[in-house]
Amino acid sequence: MDKARVVTLFLGVVRAGSFRRAAMEADITPQAVSKAIRTLEAELGVRLLHRTTRKLSLTTEGARLFELAAPGMRLLDEALEQVRSSLSENDGMIRITAPPSIGSRVLVPLIRAFRESWPGITFDVVLSDLFTDLVEAQIDVGFRAGTSPAQNLVARRLCDLPLVICAAPDYLARHGEPTTLAALQHHQCTGFRRPVTGRMVPWELVVDGNQVYQEMPAVTTFNDVETEVEAVRAGVGIGQLSAYMVHADLLAGRLKAILPGLSAGNVGLYMYYPQRSRMPARVRRFVDFVAEASRGSEDALVRLAAAHRATTRP
Repeated sequence: MDKARVVTLFLGVVRAGSFRRAAMEADITPQAVSKAIRTLEAELGVRLLHRTTRKLSLTTEGARLFELAAPGMRLLDEALEQVRSSLSENDGMIRITAPPSIGSRVLVPLIRAFRESWPGITFDVVLSDLFTDLVEAQIDVGFRAGTSPAQNLVARRLCDLPLVICAAPDYLARHGEPTTLAALQHHQCTGFRRPVTGRMVPWELVVDGNQVYQEMPAVTTFNDVETEVEAVRAGVGIGQLSAYMVHADLLAGRLKAILPGLSAGNVGLYMYYPQRSRMPARVRRFVDFVAEASRGSEDALVRLAAAHRATTRP
């Protein structure tokens, strides 16, 4: 019995939730997968899976094997990838995940600049507002705006992403411009709901020198930041948005920053990746490139933050 092969198939069945999907991923027949699992069960002398016509579930022994074997197989995959990548450090693919708003505004310029020096390295970019399990999804590097990602990841804060309260000139012409927090609370505002939980994200404000989280009376809420930006641009209401998303609108006069001293600025842009000692050389090159770019005075995000401060300074 090829133990590595049958254990790999067992892990594939558990992750896929069916013999058929696991067989498709392994490019073999479902019958071959089923036979391999039966062989493994016979070798161990225990049942690993409960099988019905509609559902697969793990036995206690199967759950234990999955818990013990999955990390080892990931290490084996990384070891094989290290051998492959060591043959040519300047070629291969890097898989990245990020929210859509960061993908277009941040990743595209970074990828373009990186590939000017390393044209043999390609990218597979997965855009999603959901937080992705990097190991399970086989993602090399992730980017996220907000607070630092989970502790089991290596996270680098690349730069601050200031927030700005803004509105369209048309809205301000119709409703007036608020000059205090009390006045702002009587205006029509937009709001953002987290895509996963559906919870409203409070505005981050500075009141009497203290940072507070304030629920604002939203007339329209969104679970997509790009759509919220478009709504504010269209005059639906006043929004608190990331400055990097609206810097062009602020500079062009399509939006106007209001109450510049009221927005807090604790939101950051993070790059994160799994904790592992054997990172492929091409991924290490990209991680170092992004870290260095975020420190440079010519970095696009630094320029965006500077543009934001210039347009919102009292």
